[in-house]
Amino acid sequence: MKNLITLIFAIAITTTTMAQKDDFYYEIPPAPKEYTATTVASRMVDGLGFRYYWATYGLTEKDLKFKPNSEARTSLETIDHILGLSQVIVNSTLKVGNGAKQPKMTFEEKRTKTLANLQKASEILRKATSLGDFKIVFGKTEFPFWNQINGPISDALWHTGQVVSFRRSSGNPFPKGVSVLRGTKKD
Repeated sequence: MKNLITLIFAIAITTTTMAQKDDFYYEIPPAPKEYTATTVASRMVDGLGFRYYWATYGLTEKDLKFKPNSEARTSLETIDHILGLSQVIVNSTLKVGNGAKQPKMTFEEKRTKTLANLQKASEILRKATSLGDFKIVFGKTEFPFWNQINGPISDALWHTGQVVSFRRSSGNPFPKGVSVLRGTKKD
């Protein structure tokens, strides 16, 4: 009986660990074999996804409510903003306009949707042959993909860094073993 309980416990731990590694951006996906405009753009989105995954991993209610001063956003408000930016990024790759409101979601749902948006955008970019069709559309106003780079992608990277800073300030440092250079997590 004791061996059976030990076996069940070992399977549960292994399954949990494997499930975490299958999450969007637990590790950055392998680099494309060729350098093209679309594969580089895809990799930029993957870099954002990896950083966001670990910036938001294990956040507590205390972390989500933290803000450095009365004028700043809370971590959760910053995460809401990053979700919106991820929607602009994926909408561009799906060739649809922006403006739809997000439904009410929990933090975990927002985190999962943000990561899914980034993964979908990266996948589309990686398979594309040109960036020319991926415009940002707000109503009748269109912006070329260039604005995607200096706009939503860079802005989301900026705000992901804020989440890291805020979590450190609220007493929950960035997880150990994460290498943003390698795109890996040492267990």
